[in-house]
Amino acid sequence: MYRHQRRIYDVTRKYYLLGRDEAIARLAPGPGEAVLEIGCGTGRNLIRAARAAPQAQFYGLDVSREMLETAEAAIRRAGLAGRVSVAQADATAFDPAALFGRATFERVMISYALSMIPPWREALAKGLDVVAPGGALHVVDFGDCAGLPAPFKAALRRWLAAFDVTPREDLDETLAAFAAARGFSSATESWGRGYATLAVARRAA
Repeated sequence: MYRHQRRIYDVTRKYYLLGRDEAIARLAPGPGEAVLEIGCGTGRNLIRAARAAPQAQFYGLDVSREMLETAEAAIRRAGLAGRVSVAQADATAFDPAALFGRATFERVMISYALSMIPPWREALAKGLDVVAPGGALHVVDFGDCAGLPAPFKAALRRWLAAFDVTPREDLDETLAAFAAARGFSSATESWGRGYATLAVARRAA
C-alpha cells in the first residue's frame, strides 16, 4: 500500500521536510566510505549527499519501482551514475550484499520515511543492523510538535493523514531502546519546536 501513498506524498513534500538538509550535512562520510539511504524516493538526498562528499560511495533502496525510475533518471542527469546506485527492496527486509555487494555501510540514513512505512520499527531495526563498526545511523522525521500552537499541529496532522503519513511520536524512545540492545549510543534533537526530530545512533568501532 505505501508504494502509492509515498509517490503521491513525495511530490508535495519539498517545503515541509525541516532538518533534512542538516541530516545530510551531518553524514560527513570519509574517503572510500559507503552511505545507504533507506527509502531513497526520488534520489534527491543521495544526489545532494554525493555532491557534498565526492570521495564516498552512495546507495539507496526504495520499495517503489516508479520512484526508483525517477531517482535513476535524476542520478544520470547529475552525472553521478558511477557513485550512486539504487535498487528496489522492502525497507524492513533487504539483503544489502545481494543488492549492492556489501553487508554494511559507514553511514545509513532514513529521511522522512519511517512516518510512511507501516512496520516502521522493523525498518529502523534493519537500518541499525547494516551499520558498519564505527559507523552511524542518521534519522530525520516528523516530531511530536509539542512546542507548536495546537491549531498548527492539528492542521499539520490532518494534512499528513491525507497521505497516510503518521508521525512516530515514540521514535526517540524506540531508537534508544534498539540502539542500546545493539551496543550503540544514541542522541536525538528536536527541531522547530518539535516539528522535526533528528537522531543519530553510533556503533562502536
